[in-house]
Amino acid sequence: MTDAVRVLIADDHATYLRALEVMLSGDPSIEVVGSAHDGDEAVRLALELQPDVTLMDVHMPAMTGIEATRQLVEAAPHIAIVVLTMFDDDDVVANALRAGAHGFVLKGARQHDIRRAIHAAHAGDSIISGGIARRLATLVADPAAPATAGPMAPSPFPTLTERERDVLRELAHGASNVTIAQTLFLSEKTVRNYVSMVLVKLGVTSRTAAALAARDAGL
Repeated sequence: MTDAVRVLIADDHATYLRALEVMLSGDPSIEVVGSAHDGDEAVRLALELQPDVTLMDVHMPAMTGIEATRQLVEAAPHIAIVVLTMFDDDDVVANALRAGAHGFVLKGARQHDIRRAIHAAHAGDSIISGGIARRLATLVADPAAPATAGPMAPSPFPTLTERERDVLRELAHGASNVTIAQTLFLSEKTVRNYVSMVLVKLGVTSRTAAALAARDAGL
């Protein structure tokens, strides 16, 4: 299974976690390397096992999925994180974006959609469940609307993390992923993940559009 996407699942609901394990283990393109039952364990196991993708529940004991995402993005940005949530809540979407999540999937999503989100995140792309995508469009249009916990990045582009702003700045200069990786001392896979999230947060579909937005904002 050397070519399989290595996945860590973090969820405090044992029944749902087990169902995910069984469902994903039946897919030869995915290898479940571990499971965590709270945020602390999710961070510890992710750093230990180095999965390609972590499926992260939002509401967990010991440490929330949002905080676990924030810590993992800082410590291991090459690990893509797909957030699992029961509801397309404004605050959850906004804070998960600020924490650096690479995708969002509703827990009621079809099995195919969950698998697709995993493969997309591994490839450096993003898959966002329909209901969450609609909320995301609102957040991009009015990023101040759902503000709650978590620091806001300085304007412009307040939903971007500091590292995402660095990547966007390089995009504005026309840099390729290889050049960005060399400049920021990151792997190409990590750069692809950052570029993907920059496009999602800016509400654009291409590097060119992101670069133009950055230039227009004087970044």
